[in-house]
Amino acid sequence: MRTYGILGYPLTHSFSKKYFDDKFAANQLSDASFLQFSLPNIGQITHELLNTNGLEGFCITIPHKKDIIPYLHQASPEVLAMGACNCVRIRNGKLIGYNTDIIGFRKSFEPLLQPNHQKALVLGTGGAAAAVTYVLQQMNIPFYTVSRSPKGEGQLAYSQLNQAILQSHSIIINCTPLGTYPNVNDAPDLPYHLLTHDNYLYDLVYNPPLTRFLQLGTEQGALVKNGYDMLTIQAEENWKIWNA
Repeated sequence: MRTYGILGYPLTHSFSKKYFDDKFAANQLSDASFLQFSLPNIGQITHELLNTNGLEGFCITIPHKKDIIPYLHQASPEVLAMGACNCVRIRNGKLIGYNTDIIGFRKSFEPLLQPNHQKALVLGTGGAAAAVTYVLQQMNIPFYTVSRSPKGEGQLAYSQLNQAILQSHSIIINCTPLGTYPNVNDAPDLPYHLLTHDNYLYDLVYNPPLTRFLQLGTEQGALVKNGYDMLTIQAEENWKIWNA
């Protein structure tokens, strides 16, 4: 039995589990299974995950995309550059790290860009944000990261966001879990009333499809997109890596 899985915490509503279960059923892959490894502590990985029979690879979600790095035996140049990994291939007991969030984000984000979308605000500083900022750098889109506790140059606090910044940085990308089901009334602390039709709001959250963040942007006329396409693209990239 070929076994794959997802590592994260919590995993109550996992996109990957359903996606791959459906994929295996549709393709009649009776020799493949997909497990959930809900580990609050990355230190449990050796006992809980790596001892799983037939495990050939796994994907990684919040909060372990950065925590997994010390456990890798090899890593792609992208992973080394950004310090975040969301896909692991296991070969001869060795963990090889990749980041497929990069291609997932870029392919889903880029088609909606307009000429006025010149600069970005990236909400959050975790593993997902690492992939997003990597892509923005590759696309030569200047950005600020925004967090509750900004540290140094290039970071802003939510309280610093004003009309001038929201106008000049018309792209706003939510890399936090705020608004994810069941906490659907949560949203990043932005002055939404200052948004206009010139803004492009991208939310890595996909459940619900219209998060509070996106809803508030829509009410101001902003262009919006959720993270569902990003997830499907990166899932297929994971599958390619696991079967290469």
